[in-house]
Amino acid sequence: MKKLISAIAALCVSAPMAFGQVPKPVEDVNKVVDNTPDSIAKALMSRPAPGTTRKKGKPVAFFIGDSTMRNGTLGNGNNGQWGWGFFISDYFDPTKISVENQALGGMSTRTFYKQLWPDIRKALRPGDWVIISLGHNDNGPYDSGRARAVLPGTGNDSIIVTIKETGAKDTVYTYGGYMRKYIEECRKAGANPVLMSLTPRDAYGKDGKIVRKQQSQWLEQISREQSVPYVDLNEISAAKLDKYGRWKESYHFYKDHIHTSKFGAEMNARSAAEGIAASTDPALAPLQAMMHNVELPTVAVKREKGKPVVFITGDSTVKNTDKDPDGMWGWGSQAYTVFDSTKVTCANCAKAGRSTRTYLNEGRWDQVYNSLQPGDFVLIQFGHNDIGPIDDKKMRGVIPGTADSSHVYRMKDSGMYEVVYTFGWYLKKFIQDVREKGATPILLSLTPRNEWPGGKIERRNDTYGKWYREVAKETGVEFVDVHNITADYLDKKCGSKEKAMEYYNHDHTHTSLLGAQTNAKSVAKGLRDIKSPLADYLK
Repeated sequence: MKKLISAIAALCVSAPMAFGQVPKPVEDVNKVVDNTPDSIAKALMSRPAPGTTRKKGKPVAFFIGDSTMRNGTLGNGNNGQWGWGFFISDYFDPTKISVENQALGGMSTRTFYKQLWPDIRKALRPGDWVIISLGHNDNGPYDSGRARAVLPGTGNDSIIVTIKETGAKDTVYTYGGYMRKYIEECRKAGANPVLMSLTPRDAYGKDGKIVRKQQSQWLEQISREQSVPYVDLNEISAAKLDKYGRWKESYHFYKDHIHTSKFGAEMNARSAAEGIAASTDPALAPLQAMMHNVELPTVAVKREKGKPVVFITGDSTVKNTDKDPDGMWGWGSQAYTVFDSTKVTCANCAKAGRSTRTYLNEGRWDQVYNSLQPGDFVLIQFGHNDIGPIDDKKMRGVIPGTADSSHVYRMKDSGMYEVVYTFGWYLKKFIQDVREKGATPILLSLTPRNEWPGGKIERRNDTYGKWYREVAKETGVEFVDVHNITADYLDKKCGSKEKAMEYYNHDHTHTSLLGAQTNAKSVAKGLRDIKSPLADYLK
Protein backbone atom coordinates (compact mmCIF):
# COMPACT_ATOMS: atom_id res chain seq x y z
CA MET A 1 0.00 0.00 0.00
CA LYS A 2 2.80 2.43 0.88
CA LYS A 3 4.49 1.62 -2.40
CA LEU A 4 1.27 2.36 -4.26
CA ILE A 5 0.80 5.70 -2.52
CA SER A 6 4.41 6.65 -3.30
CA ALA A 7 3.90 5.78 -6.95
CA ILE A 8 0.71 7.82 -7.13
CA ALA A 9 2.45 10.78 -5.54
CA ALA A 10 5.32 10.42 -7.97
CA LEU A 11 2.83 10.80 -10.79
CA CYS A 12 1.74 14.13 -9.28
CA VAL A 13 -1.87 13.11 -8.68
CA SER A 14 -3.56 16.25 -7.42
CA ALA A 15 -6.33 14.72 -5.36
CA PRO A 16 -6.52 16.28 -1.87
CA MET A 17 -5.96 12.87 -0.25
CA ALA A 18 -2.46 12.79 -1.72
CA PHE A 19 -1.43 16.28 -0.57
CA GLY A 20 0.38 14.96 2.49
CA GLN A 21 2.43 12.45 0.52
CA VAL A 22 5.90 13.54 -0.54
CA PRO A 23 7.44 11.58 -3.43
CA LYS A 24 10.91 10.13 -3.27
CA PRO A 25 13.56 12.04 -5.23
CA VAL A 26 13.52 11.15 -8.92
CA GLU A 27 16.45 12.24 -11.08
CA ASP A 28 15.65 12.79 -14.73
CA VAL A 29 17.90 12.22 -17.73
CA ASN A 30 19.27 15.75 -17.39
CA LYS A 31 20.54 14.90 -13.87
CA VAL A 32 17.98 17.30 -12.38
CA VAL A 33 15.85 16.42 -9.34
CA ASP A 34 12.64 18.43 -9.52
CA ASN A 35 10.63 19.40 -6.43
CA THR A 36 13.19 17.95 -4.03
CA PRO A 37 13.30 18.57 -1.14
CA ASP A 38 10.08 20.36 -2.05
CA SER A 39 6.72 18.80 -1.34
CA ILE A 40 4.59 18.46 -4.45
CA ALA A 41 1.54 18.70 -2.22
CA LYS A 42 2.55 22.13 -0.97
CA ALA A 43 3.54 23.18 -4.47
CA LEU A 44 0.11 22.24 -5.78
CA MET A 45 -1.59 24.21 -3.03
CA SER A 46 0.61 27.28 -3.60
CA ARG A 47 -0.90 27.75 -7.04
CA PRO A 48 -4.12 29.76 -7.20
CA ALA A 49 -7.21 27.69 -7.79
CA PRO A 50 -7.80 28.11 -11.53
CA GLY A 51 -9.94 31.12 -12.32
CA THR A 52 -10.09 32.49 -8.77
CA THR A 53 -8.23 35.69 -9.71
CA ARG A 54 -10.94 36.72 -12.17
CA LYS A 55 -12.21 40.27 -11.57
CA LYS A 56 -15.75 41.30 -12.49
CA GLY A 57 -15.95 39.20 -15.59
CA LYS A 58 -12.62 40.37 -16.98
CA PRO A 59 -10.43 37.81 -18.77
CA VAL A 60 -7.74 35.69 -17.17
CA ALA A 61 -4.37 34.83 -18.71
CA PHE A 62 -3.44 31.30 -17.67
CA PHE A 63 0.27 30.51 -18.00
CA ILE A 64 0.95 26.79 -18.01
CA GLY A 65 4.41 25.30 -17.77
CA ASP A 66 6.97 23.57 -15.58
CA SER A 67 9.71 24.53 -13.10
CA THR A 68 11.19 27.05 -15.54
CA MET A 69 7.92 28.97 -15.10
CA ARG A 70 7.25 28.17 -11.43
CA ASN A 71 10.19 26.92 -9.39
CA GLY A 72 10.30 25.37 -5.94
CA THR A 73 7.53 24.55 -3.54
CA LEU A 74 6.12 28.05 -3.23
CA GLY A 75 7.82 29.67 -6.21
CA ASN A 76 9.40 32.28 -3.91
CA GLY A 77 13.09 31.84 -4.70
CA ASN A 78 13.99 30.14 -1.42
CA ASN A 79 16.30 27.80 -3.32
CA GLY A 80 17.88 30.61 -5.35
CA GLN A 81 15.97 29.54 -8.45
CA TRP A 82 13.07 31.48 -9.94
CA GLY A 83 10.53 30.69 -12.62
CA TRP A 84 9.69 33.42 -15.10
CA GLY A 85 5.98 33.10 -14.40
CA PHE A 86 6.56 34.94 -11.11
CA PHE A 87 7.42 38.11 -13.04
CA ILE A 88 5.17 37.94 -16.10
CA SER A 89 2.30 39.77 -14.40
CA ASP A 90 4.44 42.94 -14.43
CA TYR A 91 3.62 43.28 -18.12
CA PHE A 92 -0.17 43.09 -17.95
CA ASP A 93 -2.55 45.80 -16.79
CA PRO A 94 -4.34 44.37 -13.71
CA THR A 95 -7.35 46.59 -14.39
CA LYS A 96 -7.89 44.79 -17.70
CA ILE A 97 -6.76 41.20 -17.10
CA SER A 98 -5.59 38.98 -14.26
CA VAL A 99 -2.61 36.67 -14.61
CA GLU A 100 -2.39 33.19 -13.14
CA ASN A 101 0.88 31.27 -13.05
CA GLN A 102 -0.51 27.73 -13.15
CA ALA A 103 2.86 26.08 -13.82
CA LEU A 104 4.26 23.33 -11.60
CA GLY A 105 7.76 21.93 -11.38
CA GLY A 106 8.32 18.49 -12.88
CA MET A 107 5.37 18.64 -15.25
CA SER A 108 5.72 17.41 -18.82
CA THR A 109 3.34 18.18 -21.66
CA ARG A 110 1.71 14.82 -20.90
CA THR A 111 1.50 14.93 -17.08
CA PHE A 112 0.26 18.52 -17.08
CA TYR A 113 -2.51 17.56 -19.48
CA LYS A 114 -3.57 14.59 -17.33
CA GLN A 115 -3.21 16.04 -13.86
CA LEU A 116 -3.55 19.84 -13.90
CA TRP A 117 -5.20 20.80 -17.16
CA PRO A 118 -8.71 19.43 -16.29
CA ASP A 119 -9.21 22.01 -13.50
CA ILE A 120 -7.91 24.84 -15.70
CA ARG A 121 -10.15 23.73 -18.56
CA LYS A 122 -13.19 23.92 -16.27
CA ALA A 123 -12.22 27.47 -15.24
CA LEU A 124 -11.90 28.78 -18.81
CA ARG A 125 -14.34 31.42 -19.99
CA PRO A 126 -14.81 33.06 -23.40
CA GLY A 127 -12.15 35.69 -23.91
CA ASP A 128 -9.55 34.08 -21.62
CA TRP A 129 -5.99 33.45 -22.77
CA VAL A 130 -3.91 30.30 -22.29
CA ILE A 131 -0.17 30.61 -22.87
CA ILE A 132 1.32 27.12 -23.23
CA SER A 133 5.07 26.61 -22.69
CA LEU A 134 5.79 22.96 -21.95
CA GLY A 135 8.37 20.41 -23.01
CA HIS A 136 11.44 20.48 -20.75
CA ASN A 137 10.39 17.23 -19.04
CA ASP A 138 9.06 15.31 -22.01
CA ASN A 139 11.91 12.80 -22.04
CA GLY A 140 12.63 9.74 -19.93
CA PRO A 141 10.54 6.57 -19.52
CA TYR A 142 6.99 6.23 -20.84
CA ASP A 143 5.84 3.65 -18.31
CA SER A 144 7.80 3.95 -15.04
CA GLY A 145 9.02 6.46 -12.47
CA ARG A 146 7.29 9.70 -13.30
CA ALA A 147 6.16 8.21 -16.61
CA ARG A 148 6.06 11.63 -18.21
CA ALA A 149 7.71 11.17 -21.61
CA VAL A 150 5.84 11.97 -24.84
CA LEU A 151 6.43 10.77 -28.36
CA PRO A 152 8.70 13.20 -30.23
CA GLY A 153 7.45 15.20 -33.19
CA THR A 154 4.07 16.42 -34.37
CA GLY A 155 2.56 13.31 -35.91
CA ASN A 156 -0.69 11.62 -34.94
CA ASP A 157 1.01 8.55 -33.51
CA SER A 158 0.20 7.17 -30.07
CA ILE A 159 1.11 4.19 -27.90
CA ILE A 160 -0.65 2.51 -24.99
CA VAL A 161 1.59 1.82 -21.99
CA THR A 162 1.10 0.11 -18.65
CA ILE A 163 2.61 1.97 -15.71
CA LYS A 164 4.89 -0.53 -14.01
CA GLU A 165 4.33 0.69 -10.45
CA THR A 166 0.53 0.82 -10.60
CA GLY A 167 -0.60 -1.33 -13.51
CA ALA A 168 -2.63 1.59 -14.85
CA LYS A 169 -2.87 2.02 -18.60
CA ASP A 170 -2.16 5.31 -20.33
CA THR A 171 -2.24 6.48 -23.94
CA VAL A 172 0.83 8.50 -24.88
CA TYR A 173 0.66 10.96 -27.79
CA THR A 174 3.25 13.00 -29.65
CA TYR A 175 4.32 16.44 -28.48
CA GLY A 176 2.25 17.95 -31.28
CA GLY A 177 -0.64 15.64 -30.45
CA TYR A 178 -0.89 17.03 -26.94
CA MET A 179 -0.67 20.59 -28.26
CA ARG A 180 -3.61 19.91 -30.54
CA LYS A 181 -5.59 18.73 -27.52
CA TYR A 182 -4.81 21.89 -25.54
CA ILE A 183 -5.75 24.06 -28.54
CA GLU A 184 -8.99 22.22 -29.25
CA GLU A 185 -10.16 22.37 -25.64
CA CYS A 186 -9.26 26.05 -25.29
CA ARG A 187 -11.29 26.90 -28.36
CA LYS A 188 -14.21 24.80 -27.23
CA ALA A 189 -14.35 26.97 -24.09
CA GLY A 190 -14.06 30.18 -26.13
CA ALA A 191 -10.55 30.85 -24.84
CA ASN A 192 -7.52 31.91 -26.90
CA PRO A 193 -4.56 29.50 -26.98
CA VAL A 194 -1.03 30.84 -27.52
CA LEU A 195 1.91 28.53 -28.14
CA MET A 196 5.22 29.61 -26.63
CA SER A 197 8.55 27.86 -27.04
CA LEU A 198 10.72 26.79 -24.11
CA THR A 199 13.25 28.80 -22.18
CA PRO A 200 16.84 28.14 -23.33
CA ARG A 201 19.24 26.00 -21.33
CA ASP A 202 22.76 26.88 -20.24
CA ALA A 203 24.23 24.91 -23.14
CA TYR A 204 26.36 25.98 -26.08
CA GLY A 205 26.55 24.28 -29.47
CA LYS A 206 29.56 23.82 -31.71
CA ASP A 207 28.82 27.20 -33.26
CA GLY A 208 29.48 28.87 -29.91
CA LYS A 209 25.86 29.90 -29.50
CA ILE A 210 23.15 28.80 -27.08
CA VAL A 211 21.49 25.59 -28.27
CA ARG A 212 17.99 26.16 -29.65
CA LYS A 213 15.36 23.62 -28.56
CA GLN A 214 13.82 21.25 -31.13
CA GLN A 215 10.35 21.87 -29.71
CA SER A 216 10.45 25.34 -31.30
CA GLN A 217 10.20 23.81 -34.77
CA TRP A 218 7.38 21.52 -33.70
CA LEU A 219 5.43 24.39 -32.14
CA GLU A 220 5.88 26.55 -35.20
CA GLN A 221 4.52 23.71 -37.33
CA ILE A 222 1.49 23.24 -35.07
CA SER A 223 0.97 27.02 -35.04
CA ARG A 224 0.68 27.11 -38.81
CA GLU A 225 -1.45 24.00 -38.94
CA GLN A 226 -3.89 25.19 -36.28
CA SER A 227 -3.71 28.95 -37.02
CA VAL A 228 -2.65 29.65 -33.44
CA PRO A 229 -0.38 32.54 -32.36
CA TYR A 230 3.19 31.43 -31.70
CA VAL A 231 5.85 33.25 -29.67
CA ASP A 232 9.41 31.96 -29.96
CA LEU A 233 10.56 32.62 -26.41
CA ASN A 234 13.47 30.21 -26.92
CA GLU A 235 14.93 32.30 -29.72
CA ILE A 236 14.30 35.70 -28.10
CA SER A 237 16.01 34.75 -24.84
CA ALA A 238 18.76 32.71 -26.49
CA ALA A 239 19.68 35.65 -28.72
CA LYS A 240 20.09 37.80 -25.61
CA LEU A 241 22.24 35.17 -23.91
CA ASP A 242 24.43 34.95 -27.01
CA LYS A 243 25.16 38.68 -26.75
CA TYR A 244 25.88 38.55 -23.02
CA GLY A 245 29.03 36.44 -23.19
CA ARG A 246 29.83 33.36 -21.11
CA TRP A 247 30.25 34.95 -17.67
CA LYS A 248 27.03 36.96 -17.76
CA GLU A 249 25.12 34.13 -19.41
CA SER A 250 26.14 31.75 -16.62
CA TYR A 251 24.65 33.77 -13.77
CA HIS A 252 21.26 33.75 -15.46
CA PHE A 253 21.09 30.15 -14.20
CA TYR A 254 21.46 28.88 -10.65
CA LYS A 255 22.64 25.50 -9.36
CA ASP A 256 22.12 23.70 -12.66
CA HIS A 257 21.91 24.31 -16.40
CA ILE A 258 18.12 24.48 -16.76
CA HIS A 259 16.68 26.50 -13.90
CA THR A 260 17.13 30.23 -13.82
CA SER A 261 18.30 32.70 -11.22
CA LYS A 262 16.25 35.82 -10.70
CA PHE A 263 18.27 37.43 -13.51
CA GLY A 264 17.31 34.64 -15.88
CA ALA A 265 13.67 34.52 -14.80
CA GLU A 266 13.23 38.27 -15.21
CA MET A 267 14.89 38.12 -18.62
CA ASN A 268 12.65 35.27 -19.77
CA ALA A 269 9.54 37.08 -18.51
CA ARG A 270 10.54 40.19 -20.43
CA SER A 271 11.31 38.10 -23.52
CA ALA A 272 7.89 36.48 -23.30
CA ALA A 273 6.22 39.88 -22.99
CA GLU A 274 8.30 41.36 -25.80
CA GLY A 275 7.44 38.40 -28.01
CA ILE A 276 3.73 38.85 -27.45
CA ALA A 277 3.88 42.63 -27.85
CA ALA A 278 5.94 42.50 -31.04
CA SER A 279 3.84 39.83 -32.77
CA THR A 280 2.12 40.83 -35.99
CA ASP A 281 -0.46 38.07 -35.60
CA PRO A 282 -3.81 39.91 -35.50
CA ALA A 283 -5.18 37.25 -33.15
CA LEU A 284 -2.93 38.65 -30.42
CA ALA A 285 -4.15 42.25 -30.77
CA PRO A 286 -6.69 42.01 -27.90
CA LEU A 287 -4.02 40.64 -25.55
CA GLN A 288 -1.52 43.28 -26.65
CA ALA A 289 -4.05 45.96 -25.75
CA MET A 290 -3.98 44.72 -22.15
CA MET A 291 -0.20 44.94 -21.78
CA HIS A 292 2.00 47.63 -20.26
CA ASN A 293 5.59 48.25 -19.12
CA VAL A 294 7.03 46.43 -22.14
CA GLU A 295 9.13 49.38 -23.26
CA LEU A 296 12.60 49.32 -21.68
CA PRO A 297 13.10 51.87 -18.87
CA THR A 298 15.81 54.42 -19.68
CA VAL A 299 17.49 57.51 -18.27
CA ALA A 300 15.91 60.80 -19.34
CA VAL A 301 18.97 62.35 -20.96
CA LYS A 302 19.06 64.74 -23.91
CA ARG A 303 21.52 63.47 -26.46
CA GLU A 304 23.30 65.83 -28.82
CA LYS A 305 24.95 64.72 -32.03
CA GLY A 306 28.66 64.08 -31.64
CA LYS A 307 28.59 64.28 -27.84
CA PRO A 308 28.97 61.11 -25.78
CA VAL A 309 27.15 60.80 -22.46
CA VAL A 310 28.94 60.26 -19.16
CA PHE A 311 26.60 58.36 -16.85
CA ILE A 312 27.60 58.81 -13.20
CA THR A 313 26.42 56.12 -10.78
CA GLY A 314 26.82 55.98 -7.02
CA ASP A 315 25.32 57.02 -3.69
CA SER A 316 24.78 60.24 -1.70
CA THR A 317 28.44 61.24 -2.01
CA VAL A 318 27.74 61.52 -5.74
CA LYS A 319 24.18 62.89 -5.67
CA ASN A 320 22.58 64.56 -2.65
CA THR A 321 20.08 67.38 -2.17
CA ASP A 322 22.49 69.57 -4.17
CA LYS A 323 20.48 72.78 -3.61
CA ASP A 324 21.29 74.65 -0.41
CA PRO A 325 24.69 76.38 -0.56
CA ASP A 326 25.17 75.37 3.08
CA GLY A 327 23.69 71.89 2.65
CA MET A 328 24.94 68.49 1.51
CA TRP A 329 26.28 68.08 -2.01
CA GLY A 330 27.38 65.17 -4.14
CA TRP A 331 30.31 65.65 -6.49
CA GLY A 332 28.22 64.58 -9.50
CA SER A 333 26.35 67.87 -9.23
CA GLN A 334 29.69 69.59 -9.89
CA ALA A 335 30.60 67.46 -12.89
CA TYR A 336 30.51 70.45 -15.24
CA THR A 337 33.13 72.23 -13.14
CA VAL A 338 35.61 69.73 -14.58
CA PHE A 339 33.94 68.35 -17.75
CA ASP A 340 33.55 70.47 -20.89
CA SER A 341 29.80 70.71 -21.54
CA THR A 342 30.42 71.55 -25.19
CA LYS A 343 32.09 68.17 -25.70
CA VAL A 344 30.23 65.79 -23.42
CA THR A 345 26.85 65.40 -21.66
CA CYS A 346 26.87 64.41 -18.01
CA ALA A 347 23.97 62.43 -16.51
CA ASN A 348 24.11 62.12 -12.74
CA CYS A 349 22.21 58.87 -12.08
CA ALA A 350 23.40 58.35 -8.50
CA LYS A 351 20.94 58.00 -5.62
CA ALA A 352 21.43 58.60 -1.90
CA GLY A 353 21.50 55.56 0.35
CA ARG A 354 22.17 53.04 -2.40
CA SER A 355 24.61 50.18 -2.45
CA THR A 356 25.65 48.19 -5.50
CA ARG A 357 22.92 45.71 -4.60
CA THR A 358 20.03 48.15 -4.12
CA TYR A 359 21.08 50.23 -7.12
CA LEU A 360 20.68 47.06 -9.16
CA ASN A 361 17.57 45.69 -7.43
CA GLU A 362 15.64 48.94 -7.76
CA GLY A 363 16.13 48.97 -11.52
CA ARG A 364 18.36 52.04 -11.51
CA TRP A 365 21.23 50.18 -13.12
CA ASP A 366 18.92 48.79 -15.80
CA GLN A 367 17.92 52.33 -16.76
CA VAL A 368 21.57 53.20 -17.30
CA TYR A 369 22.26 49.93 -19.13
CA ASN A 370 19.28 50.39 -21.45
CA SER A 371 20.38 53.95 -22.25
CA LEU A 372 23.97 53.16 -23.22
CA GLN A 373 25.27 53.71 -26.72
CA PRO A 374 28.71 52.97 -28.16
CA GLY A 375 31.14 55.72 -27.18
CA ASP A 376 29.46 56.55 -23.88
CA PHE A 377 31.23 56.40 -20.50
CA VAL A 378 29.99 55.13 -17.13
CA LEU A 379 31.61 56.19 -13.85
CA ILE A 380 30.95 53.53 -11.17
CA GLN A 381 31.47 54.53 -7.53
CA PHE A 382 29.92 52.61 -4.62
CA GLY A 383 30.96 51.43 -1.17
CA HIS A 384 29.62 53.66 1.60
CA ASN A 385 26.42 51.60 1.98
CA ASP A 386 27.61 48.17 0.87
CA ILE A 387 29.12 46.51 3.91
CA GLY A 388 26.49 46.09 6.61
CA PRO A 389 23.47 43.94 7.45
CA ILE A 390 22.33 41.90 4.47
CA ASP A 391 18.85 40.92 5.62
CA ASP A 392 17.65 44.03 7.47
CA LYS A 393 14.94 46.45 6.39
CA LYS A 394 17.18 48.39 4.00
CA MET A 395 18.32 45.16 2.32
CA ARG A 396 21.45 46.77 0.92
CA GLY A 397 24.39 44.90 2.44
CA VAL A 398 26.56 42.69 0.24
CA ILE A 399 29.09 39.95 0.91
CA PRO A 400 32.58 41.43 1.51
CA GLY A 401 35.22 40.59 -1.08
CA THR A 402 35.45 40.05 -4.81
CA ALA A 403 34.97 36.31 -5.34
CA ASP A 404 32.23 35.10 -7.69
CA SER A 405 30.26 33.72 -4.76
CA SER A 406 26.70 34.10 -3.54
CA HIS A 407 24.27 32.96 -0.87
CA VAL A 408 20.48 32.79 -0.51
CA TYR A 409 19.27 35.02 2.34
CA ARG A 410 15.81 35.42 3.81
CA MET A 411 14.94 39.05 4.49
CA LYS A 412 13.79 39.62 8.06
CA ASP A 413 11.04 42.16 7.39
CA SER A 414 9.57 40.99 4.10
CA GLY A 415 10.24 37.26 4.43
CA MET A 416 11.35 37.30 0.78
CA TYR A 417 14.39 35.38 -0.40
CA GLU A 418 17.26 36.87 -2.37
CA VAL A 419 20.55 35.64 -3.76
CA VAL A 420 23.17 38.16 -2.61
CA TYR A 421 26.62 38.40 -4.19
CA THR A 422 29.97 39.94 -3.22
CA PHE A 423 30.84 43.61 -3.54
CA GLY A 424 33.28 42.80 -6.31
CA TRP A 425 30.75 40.64 -8.16
CA TYR A 426 28.31 43.55 -8.48
CA LEU A 427 31.11 45.80 -9.74
CA LYS A 428 32.15 43.18 -12.30
CA LYS A 429 28.55 42.87 -13.47
CA PHE A 430 28.32 46.63 -13.99
CA ILE A 431 31.64 46.67 -15.84
CA GLN A 432 30.68 43.78 -18.11
CA ASP A 433 27.26 45.30 -18.85
CA VAL A 434 28.83 48.58 -19.95
CA ARG A 435 31.33 46.87 -22.24
CA GLU A 436 28.57 44.74 -23.73
CA LYS A 437 26.92 47.93 -24.99
CA GLY A 438 30.13 49.29 -26.52
CA ALA A 439 30.61 51.93 -23.81
CA THR A 440 33.58 52.47 -21.48
CA PRO A 441 33.31 51.68 -17.75
CA ILE A 442 35.54 53.53 -15.30
CA LEU A 443 35.75 52.39 -11.69
CA LEU A 444 36.10 55.05 -8.99
CA SER A 445 37.05 54.33 -5.39
CA LEU A 446 34.75 55.74 -2.72
CA THR A 447 35.26 59.20 -1.27
CA PRO A 448 37.14 59.36 2.08
CA ARG A 449 35.40 59.93 5.39
CA ASN A 450 36.34 62.72 7.78
CA GLU A 451 37.89 60.43 10.34
CA TRP A 452 41.50 60.95 11.46
CA PRO A 453 42.97 57.96 13.32
CA GLY A 454 46.62 58.62 14.23
CA GLY A 455 46.53 62.17 12.91
CA LYS A 456 45.95 61.15 9.27
CA ILE A 457 42.67 60.97 7.42
CA GLU A 458 41.22 57.48 7.32
CA ARG A 459 42.29 55.24 4.45
CA ARG A 460 40.19 52.17 3.67
CA ASN A 461 42.79 50.52 1.50
CA ASP A 462 42.68 47.18 3.30
CA THR A 463 39.00 46.67 2.44
CA TYR A 464 37.43 48.70 -0.34
CA GLY A 465 40.77 49.77 -1.76
CA LYS A 466 41.89 46.16 -1.92
CA TRP A 467 38.64 45.06 -3.55
CA TYR A 468 38.68 47.86 -6.13
CA ARG A 469 42.21 46.92 -7.16
CA GLU A 470 41.34 43.24 -7.37
CA VAL A 471 38.39 44.00 -9.66
CA ALA A 472 40.51 46.38 -11.76
CA LYS A 473 43.23 43.75 -12.14
CA GLU A 474 40.77 40.98 -13.00
CA THR A 475 38.74 43.00 -15.51
CA GLY A 476 41.32 45.45 -16.85
CA VAL A 477 38.91 48.30 -16.20
CA GLU A 478 40.18 51.87 -15.89
CA PHE A 479 40.48 52.74 -12.21
CA VAL A 480 40.55 56.21 -10.67
CA ASP A 481 41.55 56.17 -7.00
CA VAL A 482 39.43 59.11 -5.86
CA HIS A 483 39.71 57.87 -2.27
CA ASN A 484 43.45 58.39 -2.00
CA ILE A 485 43.65 61.42 -4.30
CA THR A 486 41.20 63.37 -2.09
CA ALA A 487 42.74 61.93 1.09
CA ASP A 488 46.21 63.07 0.03
CA TYR A 489 44.84 66.55 -0.62
CA LEU A 490 43.05 66.79 2.75
CA ASP A 491 46.07 65.44 4.64
CA LYS A 492 48.19 68.19 3.15
CA LYS A 493 45.58 70.97 3.16
CA CYS A 494 43.91 70.38 6.55
CA GLY A 495 45.88 68.05 8.80
CA SER A 496 43.01 67.44 11.23
CA LYS A 497 39.34 66.53 11.43
CA GLU A 498 38.39 69.96 12.71
CA LYS A 499 40.06 71.79 9.84
CA ALA A 500 38.61 69.38 7.32
CA MET A 501 35.06 70.06 8.47
CA GLU A 502 34.58 72.74 5.83
CA TYR A 503 34.71 69.95 3.24
CA TYR A 504 31.95 67.96 4.97
CA ASN A 505 28.39 68.62 6.06
CA HIS A 506 26.14 67.00 8.65
CA ASP A 507 28.47 64.07 9.38
CA HIS A 508 31.79 62.47 8.51
CA THR A 509 30.65 61.10 5.12
CA HIS A 510 28.58 63.67 3.26
CA THR A 511 30.30 66.59 1.64
CA SER A 512 29.68 70.31 1.55
CA LEU A 513 29.69 72.18 -1.74
CA LEU A 514 33.44 72.72 -1.33
CA GLY A 515 33.94 69.02 -0.61
CA ALA A 516 31.90 68.03 -3.66
CA GLN A 517 33.94 70.33 -5.88
CA THR A 518 37.13 68.89 -4.40
CA ASN A 519 36.05 65.33 -5.18
CA ALA A 520 35.11 66.37 -8.72
CA LYS A 521 38.65 67.75 -9.13
CA SER A 522 40.01 64.45 -7.80
CA VAL A 523 38.06 62.59 -10.49
CA ALA A 524 39.55 64.89 -13.14
CA LYS A 525 43.09 64.49 -11.76
CA GLY A 526 42.70 60.71 -11.67
CA LEU A 527 41.48 60.57 -15.27
CA ARG A 528 44.49 62.57 -16.42
CA ASP A 529 46.88 60.49 -14.33
CA ILE A 530 45.77 57.23 -15.98
CA LYS A 531 45.54 58.88 -19.42
CA SER A 532 41.91 57.87 -19.79
CA PRO A 533 40.18 58.67 -23.10
CA LEU A 534 37.58 60.46 -20.98
CA ALA A 535 40.29 62.97 -19.98
CA ASP A 536 39.98 64.44 -23.48
CA TYR A 537 36.57 65.79 -22.45
CA LEU A 538 37.82 67.65 -19.38
CA LYS A 539 38.13 71.42 -19.28
